Amino acid sequence: MLRTSRPLLITASVLALSISAVGGASALPFLGGDKAAAVQAAPRPGQWPQAASDIAADPSIRFGSLPNGMRYAIRRNATPPGQASIRLRFDAGSLMETEAQQGLAHFLEHMAFNGSKTVPEGEMIKILERHGLAFGADTNASTSWNETIYKLDLPKTDDETVKVSLDLMRDVASELTISGEAVDRERGVILSEERDRDTPAYRVFKEGTAFLLKGQRPPERLPIGKVDVIKTAPREQLVDYYQRFYRPERAVLVVVGDFDVDAMEAKIKARFSDWQGVGPAGADPDLGAVAKRGVDTKVIVQPGAATSLQVSWLSPPDLAPDTSAVRKRDLIERLGFAVLNRRFSALSRGSDPQFIAAGAFAFDQFHAARATTISATAEPTGWRQALAAIDLEQRRIARYGVRQDELDREIAEIRTGLEARVAGAATQRTPVLANIIVGSLDDHEVVTSPAQDLAWFNTAVKDLKAETVSDAMKKAFEGSGPVAILSTGSPVQGGDKALADELASARKVEVTPQAANASIEWPYLSFGTPGTVAEQKDVTDLDATFIRFTNGVRLTVKPTKFRDDQVLVKVRIGDGYLGLPSDRQSAGWAGSSFAEGGLAKINAQDMERVLADKVWGAQLGTEEDAFTLSGGTRTADLSTELQVLAAYATEPGWRPEAFQRIKTFGQTLHDQYEATDNGVLARDLSGLLRSGDRRFTFPSRQEMAAAKIEDLKTQLAPLSTGQIEVIIVGDITVEKATQAVAETFGALPARMETGTPGPEARVTAFPKPTATPVRLTHKGREDQGMAYIAWQTDDFFANPQQARNITILADVFRLRLQDELREKQGATYSPSAGSTASFVWTDFGYVAVSVEAPPATLDSVFKTVSEIAADLRAKPPSDDELARAKKPRLEGLEKARVTNEYWVGQLSGAQTDPRRLDATRSVQAGVERVSPQDVQKAAQSFLGDDRAWKLVIVPEK
Repeated sequence: MLRTSRPLLITASVLALSISAVGGASALPFLGGDKAAAVQAAPRPGQWPQAASDIAADPSIRFGSLPNGMRYAIRRNATPPGQASIRLRFDAGSLMETEAQQGLAHFLEHMAFNGSKTVPEGEMIKILERHGLAFGADTNASTSWNETIYKLDLPKTDDETVKVSLDLMRDVASELTISGEAVDRERGVILSEERDRDTPAYRVFKEGTAFLLKGQRPPERLPIGKVDVIKTAPREQLVDYYQRFYRPERAVLVVVGDFDVDAMEAKIKARFSDWQGVGPAGADPDLGAVAKRGVDTKVIVQPGAATSLQVSWLSPPDLAPDTSAVRKRDLIERLGFAVLNRRFSALSRGSDPQFIAAGAFAFDQFHAARATTISATAEPTGWRQALAAIDLEQRRIARYGVRQDELDREIAEIRTGLEARVAGAATQRTPVLANIIVGSLDDHEVVTSPAQDLAWFNTAVKDLKAETVSDAMKKAFEGSGPVAILSTGSPVQGGDKALADELASARKVEVTPQAANASIEWPYLSFGTPGTVAEQKDVTDLDATFIRFTNGVRLTVKPTKFRDDQVLVKVRIGDGYLGLPSDRQSAGWAGSSFAEGGLAKINAQDMERVLADKVWGAQLGTEEDAFTLSGGTRTADLSTELQVLAAYATEPGWRPEAFQRIKTFGQTLHDQYEATDNGVLARDLSGLLRSGDRRFTFPSRQEMAAAKIEDLKTQLAPLSTGQIEVIIVGDITVEKATQAVAETFGALPARMETGTPGPEARVTAFPKPTATPVRLTHKGREDQGMAYIAWQTDDFFANPQQARNITILADVFRLRLQDELREKQGATYSPSAGSTASFVWTDFGYVAVSVEAPPATLDSVFKTVSEIAADLRAKPPSDDELARAKKPRLEGLEKARVTNEYWVGQLSGAQTDPRRLDATRSVQAGVERVSPQDVQKAAQSFLGDDRAWKLVIVPEK
């Protein structure tokens, strides 16, 4: 469906709370949400929005409802084949909590995995693991202000897996036991999550939200809740929330996958029709009216926070139902903001940027308030210049509007994206489709197909004039305010008044119309005489073709039908980290400035403008044995994608302002990293695990400040001299891929063969075992701590089967950590374990465990980890435990093998190192053959206490 993306406030943190053991990032939160008002515009219980709209819903989805009020949406989709996604959403979140329940909506989400009337406590996750669902990756849940969502991604759609999954979702709906003992154990898990989430950005968000939405409920109902409530709330409060808000009239079940729709509908009706609410239904709260305000300012000082500005105009929420007229109104405004954001982008990329990045948007914030907001990040002392710049651009577009050429460019770019979606519609992935349907529910949107969206868009923008969009931009800033918030890591002299004075001063500057852009053309259509093929070889069992051009460029092509109209390109050049000196700090931290620097004949801003009707990408990466240039495109634009990447490989722009922009951003990176234990780990671990090898360490403040663009040029010099390997995977033929490469990389002058680095270069030292943990410190909360343990193993090619045995050993270790530290002790939120076996570095591999816990308990964590390792050495895991480790991994592998992304990775480097192909061929059988005895033997070989390298991260004294 065509919808405006929810805005990402730069002061926001990841606040939508998840049960995931992985702790991965989820969507950033958005301010506001007057649920009481929203219900006035919502469809009636059991009714879908299209029943009250002139917009037709996607005909491929079956929408229905049960007599009890529960709605469901079902769609057949066979990408990937044999899989399905289930989502159960409740129209209930933290906004519905009473004072005594703050945090219990999220607490209840955790309890949903802790047992029901039909599933014994501690068995629900294990049941899913036995069916191949990995906790975190395939089994997850999240809680936000106004919704709670349970998610299952099924690796199979056989009757047993589907039945178990629907049964568990039905149990979540009304059959949870919520035992007092389980509640008490889970308190520590949630407190661990609260510690983990409490970053400087989170604290800025809390204070900023309270100021922006004065007198309204959302700032008083953050999903994580209050620590005292988490520690002491009786189970009766959880049961009360459960019975009042987990009710069929508040629920929607979404099921997408490779199954018969009629049969699935019958199963849903049979399983959920008897669900009835218990006791009185909960009421939606009054979230309060938008306060009437003039100019209002707030300075938030939070050590470790980035310097950022947010200027907003507030008005009552727009509760209009989803209709064609409303969509057109919103599209017109969206186009105006796209023009404004393009102007901000040009300013940030200029020779004298006043801010690092800026963006503007308007959005109904949880139906509580409509906020038109301009946000910017700035260097620590540059907030005044940033404020002046964004204020000037806001007033410029409000007064003078947009030009027709600017509007036409944004229309072309959106149309290109919609056309790409239509071309790929038949192979949209099942989890994506399920999430699209779920994402429509909060705003009561009609779900429409890509084809419907494109047809509607073309009608809506036909003959659209700049004057119409300009009028919309004038109205966009008519709300109450402006309300300005500055967050910074250090105090601002004058505080709130200084911010108000600066805003008043900025508004006195006269504005002039935006200057027109000069006409440009794409200058990289030709790279010389197309190259010729010297050798071609088919790798039939992997459906890949190896090609070598006369200039030495290697091309690997794998045509697939996994995603219609998707083609991924990766270009590997030189030796990557292998070719860099181990005693010199890598400049890789500034690598993003490479693409931002544009090309010699055209800058990045103009590239985006001249290629607005194309789908292309350009990202630089540094891998262990190659520098990479990569991007994704559609079938028709493959030539353009290769032109872009070939131009970056031969004529990068090296514009100093792009490098300076990254340096400016880096000024506060150390402050942000050292503010939390996780930040310190992310900053220092890579270098520590390689005994200080400077290719992998993070630069000091002084090194970042002294860095020059010449450092990056020197590091990336192999792009212009190194051997080239191109990997193309996706909806393309070998012939078309070969022709496109022949005209670009194949047309380049031959590069001298340098050979692969020898054994002496393939060494990076793992740290020696430590009896006493290495100690690092952070500047965050006193109760935030981290324990990390790693045992050295081998590289992959030393013994491939052993590497697979170690992988399953790490998975078993993770299951035991989960069971012991999270489920039994309630000591931590997301204990993790994993393994690495290098394809490049000799003797480099490890098993690692990391656990977040209060510093006073870290000794106990180390003791538990040591006991688990000892038990794995003493006896093999049970058959059930091994199956719960192996099956999710095998199912995950099966999922991955039907993606283009997987094959780009697997085929990288394969022409020069055929062992990689053998590894790809044998991976499934290698995992399948791992036995309990293999796991025990691996533990005995590597997990001795005398082999452990330990690290603690504790608060700075």
